Amino acid sequence: MGHAQVASRFDLAGFLAWEAEQHDRHEWVDGEVFAMTGARDAHNRIAGNLYVALRNSLRGTPCRTFMSDMKVYIETADAVVYPDVFVTCDPRDRSTEADLAKRHPTLVVEVISNSTGAYDRGRKFELYRSLASLQEVLFVEQDRMQVDLFRRNDDGHWVLYPAGEADAIELTSLGQTLSVASIYEDVLPAAEEPPA
Repeated sequence: MGHAQVASRFDLAGFLAWEAEQHDRHEWVDGEVFAMTGARDAHNRIAGNLYVALRNSLRGTPCRTFMSDMKVYIETADAVVYPDVFVTCDPRDRSTEADLAKRHPTLVVEVISNSTGAYDRGRKFELYRSLASLQEVLFVEQDRMQVDLFRRNDDGHWVLYPAGEADAIELTSLGQTLSVASIYEDVLPAAEEPPA
């Protein structure tokens, strides 16, 4: 997350209209507007790998996959955020009213870097948990093969399913399984082979 940019308060329509005229992306949280900083190569590759895998596996379903330029509006918190990747399967998110911001994601993915980790796992995760439609949140470490999947259980509690390099993650909300290695394809250097 960046630094606060604008002191005035917006409603949703005002924020969307204001941001449409800006050159940079902004999140709107707790009445404040924050400029979003650019991402490193590894961040973009990880997000791209996840987008492609999810988009391809969900073809022919009612689910739609989006990358970092699509907003999610969190009505209960009156906030607008940009997940790195997310999937929505709700028909309301295909209406013309949802052209600028979706409201009903099923899965949200955040790629974690040193500069965004505390915010993504803290306040942003808190905001996401208030979305009734959201079933899973995936935190993907940018600099090492570590993935933390949080899944909402039947009691409404969020349960952690950590996964490492040799593991696969099961996205039950979408009926999909992804290997951790595929998420990091062409991102981190492969381990050096021992000398013969």
